[in-house]
Amino acid sequence: MISIVLVDDQTLLRDGLQTMINVQEDMEVVGVAGDGEQGLALVEKLRPDVVLMDIKMPGMDGLESTRRIKEVRPEVKIIVLTTFAEDDFIVESFSAGADGFLLKDLQGEQLIRSIREAAEGQLIMPSFVASRLVSLLRTDRKSGSARLSAARLKNEGIVLSPRERDIAEMLILGKSNRQIATQLFMSDGTVRNYISGIYNKIGTKDREQAIDILKRFM
Repeated sequence: MISIVLVDDQTLLRDGLQTMINVQEDMEVVGVAGDGEQGLALVEKLRPDVVLMDIKMPGMDGLESTRRIKEVRPEVKIIVLTTFAEDDFIVESFSAGADGFLLKDLQGEQLIRSIREAAEGQLIMPSFVASRLVSLLRTDRKSGSARLSAARLKNEGIVLSPRERDIAEMLILGKSNRQIATQLFMSDGTVRNYISGIYNKIGTKDREQAIDILKRFM
C-alpha cells in the first residue's frame, strides 16, 4: 500500500485528490496539510511513501518544505503538483530534491500512474519539463547556468552577510569597485576582499556570471 501525504492550501483540491486516490486499491492518503510547515511535521510523524506538494502556500512554501523534508526523510518521494510552469519553479523544485514535477491540469489517470512510478523510485519528468530544462541549458547556457547555480545556493543554505548583500546589490547595479568603496565609505582593498568572499560563496570568479547568479539568488 502506497501511503501519501497531500500538501496544498486549497481545501477543495485536497478533498478531490484524496477521494480520487483513496479509491485506488494500492494507495491511501494518510495525511493532509495546508502549508509547508504542516506538511513537514506530518511527514516526520507519518513517514509516507509519497508527498504531493504545492509550491505557493502561506507561511512555508512548497520549495522550502521539500528541502526540509529531504533533509530529515530523504527516502520520501516528493512530487511537486502546481499550476505554475515557470522555468525557475521547475529548476528550484528539482534542486530542492523533488522527485517529480506535474501541473494540476493533468488527467487523473496520469497522476495516479505518476504516484506509482515515484513510489518505485522513478523520476517524474513529463516531456514539457524535460524540454524546458534542455532549452534553458542549450539556448541560453549562461542564463540557464545562473538559474541552476542560484537554486543550488538556496538549496545548500548559502547566505550573504549584511555587508556582502550591500556590496552584491551594488554589483547588480553595475557599480565599479571604486564606486562601491566611495558609497560605503570603505577602502578599495576592503571592497575587493568582500567581493572575493562573495565569489567564493557562489562558486565563480567571473564578475558578469557572478552578477547574473546574484540577480536570481537575492
